[in-house]
Amino acid sequence: MVDGTENDIKPNGNYSSDNNLLIDCKNVDVFYGDKQALYNVSLGINEKEVTSLIGPSGCGKSTFLRCLNRMNDVIDSCSISGNITINGEDIYNPNIDVVELRSRIGMVFQKPNPFPKSVFDNVAYGPRLHGKIADKDEMSHKVEASLVRAGLWDEIKDRLNEPGTSLSGGQQQRLCIARAIAVDPEIILMDEPCSALDPIATAKIEELIDELKTNYTIVIVTHSMQQAARVSQRTAFFHLGNLIEVGDTENIFRSPENEQTEAYVTGRYG
Repeated sequence: MVDGTENDIKPNGNYSSDNNLLIDCKNVDVFYGDKQALYNVSLGINEKEVTSLIGPSGCGKSTFLRCLNRMNDVIDSCSISGNITINGEDIYNPNIDVVELRSRIGMVFQKPNPFPKSVFDNVAYGPRLHGKIADKDEMSHKVEASLVRAGLWDEIKDRLNEPGTSLSGGQQQRLCIARAIAVDPEIILMDEPCSALDPIATAKIEELIDELKTNYTIVIVTHSMQQAARVSQRTAFFHLGNLIEVGDTENIFRSPENEQTEAYVTGRYG
């Protein structure tokens, strides 16, 4: 990434040095024009764990999440400095194939956004786009396997030719997860995936997240501290564009080291 620095990591526990580190972010600054959105964020994300990003609205959670698959590239006014590597590879290297990068990093958004296509074609879209599967039978197997992993197959196996938009909200979100995992990503990013869902659908998505972490590294932005406590192994607290504290989820909620973190998780502000 341009303008990267080799500054020391901040000494307040904002970094993971575990042996299973997959995503390594150091000294990340993000600007939208003249407005700075992230300040010197250093954060390590472990492989095959769920990491929750929490904090008040506008604190930089989603901005940081979009740095991990270069979604901020589509915003003309956005500029990024620092260093982000995945498996040791600098994802902001000018020679990186961004399309290929995003095939390794699935994304699930706040509101379910199935394509105006059949259920089958929604899931098959990614493998077709990336030329991963040409054989019809192999594609059918991939679609079924992805829907099974997303916990949706038994509910809609007789509706594969119906529009994805005909499903319920919770089913649509799981369809979007199936679409994301159909290209065999390493990482799944989730930007408040349950905020538009009812409690029953939310519970199903949370159960799914727990199952998916055995195969994928998951980073989830959530406004719900209860959800972060339920689904994640590590939690990072952001405030006003700064990473205040990161650690094991249980420690963040039961005995945070930083007073700002304690004030937020106990509901004194937010």
